Amino acid sequence: MRSLIWGSSFKRAYRRLIRSDPAMKSKVAETLKKLVDNPFHPLLRTHKLSGRLKGLWACVVEYDCRVIFQFLDDGDILLIDIGSHDEVY
Repeated sequence: MRSLIWGSSFKRAYRRLIRSDPAMKSKVAETLKKLVDNPFHPLLRTHKLSGRLKGLWACVVEYDCRVIFQFLDDGDILLIDIGSHDEVY
Protein backbone atom coordinates (compact mmCIF):
# COMPACT_ATOMS: atom_id res chain seq x y z
CA MET A 1 0.00 0.00 0.00
CA ARG A 2 1.33 3.40 -1.00
CA SER A 3 1.52 6.06 1.69
CA LEU A 4 2.07 9.81 1.80
CA ILE A 5 4.99 11.34 3.65
CA TRP A 6 4.49 14.98 4.55
CA GLY A 7 7.79 16.85 4.19
CA SER A 8 8.47 19.79 6.52
CA SER A 9 8.17 22.36 3.71
CA PHE A 10 4.85 20.81 2.64
CA LYS A 11 3.50 20.97 6.21
CA ARG A 12 4.47 24.63 6.50
CA ALA A 13 2.95 25.55 3.11
CA TYR A 14 -0.21 23.51 3.87
CA ARG A 15 -0.78 25.34 7.16
CA ARG A 16 -0.29 28.70 5.41
CA LEU A 17 -2.72 27.70 2.64
CA ILE A 18 -5.43 26.52 5.05
CA ARG A 19 -5.09 29.66 7.18
CA SER A 20 -5.63 31.86 4.13
CA ASP A 21 -8.42 29.71 2.63
CA PRO A 22 -10.08 27.20 5.01
CA ALA A 23 -12.27 25.81 2.19
CA MET A 24 -9.13 24.36 0.57
CA LYS A 25 -8.77 21.80 3.37
CA SER A 26 -11.38 19.44 1.91
CA LYS A 27 -10.14 19.97 -1.67
CA VAL A 28 -6.57 19.13 -0.67
CA ALA A 29 -7.76 16.07 1.28
CA GLU A 30 -9.67 14.82 -1.76
CA THR A 31 -6.66 15.39 -4.03
CA LEU A 32 -4.31 13.55 -1.65
CA LYS A 33 -6.72 10.61 -1.46
CA LYS A 34 -6.74 10.39 -5.26
CA LEU A 35 -2.95 10.68 -5.28
CA VAL A 36 -2.60 7.67 -2.96
CA ASP A 37 -5.17 5.59 -4.86
CA ASN A 38 -3.93 6.44 -8.37
CA PRO A 39 -1.20 9.06 -8.85
CA PHE A 40 -2.10 9.33 -12.53
CA HIS A 41 -5.85 9.86 -12.08
CA PRO A 42 -6.96 12.11 -14.98
CA LEU A 43 -8.38 14.79 -12.65
CA LEU A 44 -4.96 15.23 -11.02
CA ARG A 45 -3.24 16.07 -14.31
CA THR A 46 -0.01 14.62 -12.92
CA HIS A 47 3.07 15.68 -14.84
CA LYS A 48 6.87 15.52 -14.60
CA LEU A 49 8.75 18.69 -13.84
CA SER A 50 11.93 19.88 -15.51
CA GLY A 51 14.67 22.41 -14.89
CA ARG A 52 15.61 22.94 -11.26
CA LEU A 53 12.70 20.70 -10.21
CA LYS A 54 13.77 17.79 -12.43
CA GLY A 55 12.92 14.45 -10.85
CA LEU A 56 9.83 15.84 -9.15
CA TRP A 57 6.18 15.62 -10.14
CA ALA A 58 3.20 17.96 -9.80
CA CYS A 59 -0.55 17.49 -9.67
CA VAL A 60 -3.44 19.92 -9.59
CA VAL A 61 -5.71 20.58 -6.60
CA GLU A 62 -7.65 23.27 -8.44
CA TYR A 63 -6.95 25.89 -11.09
CA ASP A 64 -4.23 27.76 -9.19
CA CYS A 65 -3.12 25.23 -6.59
CA ARG A 66 -0.44 22.60 -7.18
CA VAL A 67 1.11 19.83 -5.11
CA ILE A 68 4.78 19.07 -5.76
CA PHE A 69 5.86 15.54 -4.85
CA GLN A 70 8.41 12.82 -5.43
CA PHE A 71 7.98 9.08 -5.92
CA LEU A 72 10.24 7.21 -3.50
CA ASP A 73 11.88 3.86 -4.29
CA ASP A 74 9.57 1.97 -1.91
CA GLY A 75 6.47 3.29 -3.71
CA ASP A 76 5.63 5.94 -1.14
CA ILE A 77 5.05 9.57 -2.13
CA LEU A 78 6.99 12.41 -0.50
CA LEU A 79 4.93 15.62 -0.48
CA ILE A 80 7.29 18.55 -0.99
CA ASP A 81 5.25 21.72 -1.52
CA ILE A 82 1.76 23.05 -2.10
CA GLY A 83 0.58 26.44 -3.30
CA SER A 84 -0.15 28.57 -6.32
CA HIS A 85 1.70 28.05 -9.58
CA ASP A 86 3.99 31.01 -8.85
CA GLU A 87 4.71 29.86 -5.29
CA VAL A 88 5.76 26.30 -6.07
CA TYR A 89 7.61 26.68 -9.39
